[in-house]
Amino acid sequence: MNLKSNIMAQPSIKDVRGAAPVVPIENEPPPKLFVDPPLAGPLSLGRVVIQYRADNVHFVPVYGPGALNVSPRVGHVHITVDNAAWHWADASGEPLILNGFLPGKHTVLIELADPTHKIIDRKEISFIIPDLKETGK
Repeated sequence: MNLKSNIMAQPSIKDVRGAAPVVPIENEPPPKLFVDPPLAGPLSLGRVVIQYRADNVHFVPVYGPGALNVSPRVGHVHITVDNAAWHWADASGEPLILNGFLPGKHTVLIELADPTHKIIDRKEISFIIPDLKETGK
């Protein structure tokens, strides 16, 4: 097997993970947030698991105006449940796991934010927690 042809057949790591975070990036493309619907299985337990990711931004707990000049770009998400007057910030990039929902329709707003908490992109996910008494489970 020719090692060179095998390497060329694979997508580049840059294509999969983005630019190496060791050099400044000129003219970074705008960030974009992607959010999957909640995993179906946990909904019957009143638990919501939502996976998300962002292109052209790295999730890290770095905040303030000085972080606006970091390259590659950094940010975090704000999460609001059921239009609450408050939200929380998360910089882990890990799936959201939310527990204790009562039966009925709910929404989770996920907002991609820069280090000064300015919103860059947002996605709202709606879902229904089933009433187990009605389904006989």
